[in-house]
Amino acid sequence: MATTYDHPMKQAEDEIPGSVSVVAVECVRKAFASHKVLDGVSLTVDRGETLAVLGRSGTGKSVLLRLIVGLETPDSGTIRIHGRDIAGLALDRMGEIRKKMGFLFQHAALYDSLTIAENVAFPLEHHRRDMSRAERGDRVAALLAEVGLEHGFHKMPSEISGGMQKRVGLARALALEPEILLLDEPTAGLDPIGSREIDDLILKLQHERQMASIVVTHDMHSARTIANRLALLNEGCVIAEGAFEDLQQSEIGFVKEFLKQS
Repeated sequence: MATTYDHPMKQAEDEIPGSVSVVAVECVRKAFASHKVLDGVSLTVDRGETLAVLGRSGTGKSVLLRLIVGLETPDSGTIRIHGRDIAGLALDRMGEIRKKMGFLFQHAALYDSLTIAENVAFPLEHHRRDMSRAERGDRVAALLAEVGLEHGFHKMPSEISGGMQKRVGLARALALEPEILLLDEPTAGLDPIGSREIDDLILKLQHERQMASIVVTHDMHSARTIANRLALLNEGCVIAEGAFEDLQQSEIGFVKEFLKQS
């Protein structure tokens, strides 16, 4: 995938001033027993914008994604999707909000017993019963083509590479036309070429779909490539946020050390 796409910052600048953020995390705290994971985290993401969340392992990055998708509940603070606080929502209302979210898990999390096509069709079969079987088939083919997988629909996940599994996971995440895309370590386990291809694909999807995206990653090169803003977590707090150039100018010791080692 050699095509280079415009950086998403140019897209985010077109947002209407004063509009409600697609995702707004405000003073969120979360602990498991005595272990404090998030301690007053506040972040926003707008349409067409990508935020990369960075930090050491165990700093709560993946927990943040689980809170946003409603799989965990914050101990305090609020998480708003399109201005609506999701805390305490009834299951059916939360289910409707989740349909607007696409989630790419760290290891793609494909169903081993289903083919590539069946994995992508899974959310359509459960949430788009208004579609005929033929319509679902056409939609699956279009989604797989969108992520560069025009062939091999009937292969099993074990028969394709890790990079291809990530692509299938992305196609499945896009099945319900989400407004929010959550990506957990999208380049983890991939070689440099595979990582670059996934980065290019994410940029392409952002260019075409203008979603609000949050990416959890350890890959600083990937974060610089695909994100408008970076947020660095340490000990449960956002200690630096901004463009990569902003973080480079930080005088905070942890920020300097993290960038040096990345």
